[in-house]
Amino acid sequence: MKKKLLSALFLLLSTIALSQIKGKVSDEKGNPLPFVNIFEENTYNGTTSNDQGQFELNLKTSGSHTIVFQYLGYKTIKKTVTTDKTPIVLEIILAEENIILNEVVINPKDNPANEIIRNAIKNKKENSAKTAKYTADFYSRGIFRVKNLPKTILGQKIDFFDEIIDSTRSGILYLSETVSKVTFQKPDKMKEEILASKVSGNDNGFSFNDASSANFDFYDNYLEFDVNVVSPIADNAFNYYKYQFEGSFFTENRQQINKIKIIPRRETEPVMSGYIYIVDDTYAIYAVDVSFTGKQIQNPALNTMALKQSFSYNSTSKIWAKNTQTLDFDAGMFGVNISGRFTYVFSNFEFPEKFAKKTFTAEVIRFEENANKKDDAFWNTIRPVPLTSEETTDYLKKDALQEKKKSKVYLDSIDAKKNKFGLTDILNGYRYSNSYKKWSINYDGPLMNTSFNTVQGWNSSIGLSYFKRNEDKNTYYQFGSSLAYGFSDERFRPTAYFSSKLSNKSKSYLSVFGGNAVNQFNREEPISKLINTVSTLFFKDNYMKLYEKNYIAANFSREMFNGLNMSLGLEYSERKPIFNSTDYTFIKNDDLYTSNNPLLPFDYTTSAIDRHNLVKLNVGARIKFGQEYITRPDGKYNLGNNKYPTLSLNYEKGFGGSEDNYNYDKISARVNYDVTLGNKGEIAINSKAGKFFNAEGISFVDYNHFNGNQTHVVFGSSYTNQFNFLPYYLASTNDSYFETHMEYNDKGFIMNKIPLLNKLQSKLVLGFKNLAVPDRNPYQEFSAGLSNLGFGKFRILRIDYVRTYQNGYQGDGVMFGLNF
Repeated sequence: MKKKLLSALFLLLSTIALSQIKGKVSDEKGNPLPFVNIFEENTYNGTTSNDQGQFELNLKTSGSHTIVFQYLGYKTIKKTVTTDKTPIVLEIILAEENIILNEVVINPKDNPANEIIRNAIKNKKENSAKTAKYTADFYSRGIFRVKNLPKTILGQKIDFFDEIIDSTRSGILYLSETVSKVTFQKPDKMKEEILASKVSGNDNGFSFNDASSANFDFYDNYLEFDVNVVSPIADNAFNYYKYQFEGSFFTENRQQINKIKIIPRRETEPVMSGYIYIVDDTYAIYAVDVSFTGKQIQNPALNTMALKQSFSYNSTSKIWAKNTQTLDFDAGMFGVNISGRFTYVFSNFEFPEKFAKKTFTAEVIRFEENANKKDDAFWNTIRPVPLTSEETTDYLKKDALQEKKKSKVYLDSIDAKKNKFGLTDILNGYRYSNSYKKWSINYDGPLMNTSFNTVQGWNSSIGLSYFKRNEDKNTYYQFGSSLAYGFSDERFRPTAYFSSKLSNKSKSYLSVFGGNAVNQFNREEPISKLINTVSTLFFKDNYMKLYEKNYIAANFSREMFNGLNMSLGLEYSERKPIFNSTDYTFIKNDDLYTSNNPLLPFDYTTSAIDRHNLVKLNVGARIKFGQEYITRPDGKYNLGNNKYPTLSLNYEKGFGGSEDNYNYDKISARVNYDVTLGNKGEIAINSKAGKFFNAEGISFVDYNHFNGNQTHVVFGSSYTNQFNFLPYYLASTNDSYFETHMEYNDKGFIMNKIPLLNKLQSKLVLGFKNLAVPDRNPYQEFSAGLSNLGFGKFRILRIDYVRTYQNGYQGDGVMFGLNF
């Protein structure tokens, strides 16, 4: 109750303390002007107008104030007003700017735009340093719209949004706002305290609009998108752009502003088109108005992205500071067309000389308690950009819809519709939900769980599970069982499990599971059931090798402190050999299937292992150096940090074996590191090493197996976690080992510059892999390939040419990949 009283008092005092100016900005024809830069002169207290030209500006004190209205292409005007407690309403009309072409004469033999850009590059370090440290108030609004949403996609009915779109299947899909206080130090230290977060139709939602996602700095060489986009005043900008002087005009303070047109040298590269406005004497940025396409950043779903920024000047500090920014996009795929806009307002800048030592920590964003519970009165007081009528309607509509959707009657009616059971559900699977109580029962049908291998023949499974979630704490628990059957070996194999996310703050997970199952000798399962089914039935290549085990196991993991995650696993198992039970195939030839013994592929009577029992203990640690995170009332969300590698350490002990020779110790380590090379691509590194002790007679199950591939096909993005042509169990070891995978992806940096090939819009990928184990010559692979291949927006194909070496050249071939 005290908190509510204090909140109400704070809101009342805030309302009393502020004087408000509001109104509308239009052109001379009466058309509203959106995103006009509006600020109090010689301060960093500002706002912008919305789509309908409406604006609101809160002033901290009463009295006389000079308000500046600044808009690209229009003359800047000032209005002096005297305020008290009563809001002042202004109707502002802006006239088009007169751009003077002969205002700047530098060198008639040279393009004057080039000289201006050279000076902007020369002075950007000094100009950037002026805003290198600051605190500011931050506001963001994000909106996504859909237009003519199809009723089906690839045969699947699309009815998720039927209640929020209109009869033309168009409308707002997502609307959110964020208010926060930001502390920033270049190049990338940030602390953001989110005071309020609002998502239309979700009173428990958290907006993902934050200041770090709005940090596009043209003084940097690159702007971070899917691919780093080259700034028009980057150090090497002349390698990517041509410039054209469009004229100049004067601000209200008689500062000359030069308008420079930005022209890409090559449209296939990650560059921008549009305009940059440069202050004549200091060569600081006055404004930017640029755009680029999805092709240029190799994002096939994106059509265009437009970025606008406006800067305001304070004659006291003599600093141009970015105070408004908009990011507009439109995208489409599978007939779904989405457009969106993010509006950002920075205000009340302060530029301290330095920050205290512990100002910046690993916690980069913190949501204030109840940040997502602020009422309309709070938002009406603090929101710097008025809502449009469309946005107001969306809030009202979705808030009312949410109240209905939260009711038991509504949720039960929806469940009744979705819980209907059909005969096809026996094969496809079925889900029964109680949305009001947040639980569901799931039945996994056999259709999608059927595969073929030479041990079980055709095999399938069915499963039944229960799932319960806690939305406020973002936790869950689930338990279930499954029953698998092999039609050739005629064996039922039941399993059961329980798992729970205990805490979203400490990232605590617990699982217990057991039963009877067949498993690949390599626990990472390098060959999928689908790929093995196809390779076996159509090519007689039965690469999957299996053993059987009866087992019970438990795992627990927890983040001990930020960046360090510990895990503990314990398993007791009985391992048993199994053999091929079928020679069924779709093709008819004289080739024989290999045996289920990966060590003796043509010995059909000798097993790879003997029947035995063993207890296994695993203790693991994963260290994410420099890990950053977000704190929300419902938990902690880790972000990682691409400046540093991730290190994983593991100790594994086998004990309690049915014979002493099965006991062993093993230590291992793994390093993952992804390095971005500016706009020149990125390098991904995955290195592993390990050593066994007292392991001369251990079971082949416990060897270290390497992720080979003999299928010439890769699904997903596992290129840096597997070899291309290494036979699956050829190099398995119970001694020491070292393997490394390195891959360079040019992100189009090289391919975009090659005539004709740049039409492919592809990425050049170069790879190197190495494996070293005792008593074998090192195995190496070198590869070169192209990714992002396809047609139009469907670009999921990758092709690699691979050469292998082991004490000399061994062979070569082509790999085909699908990256989803």
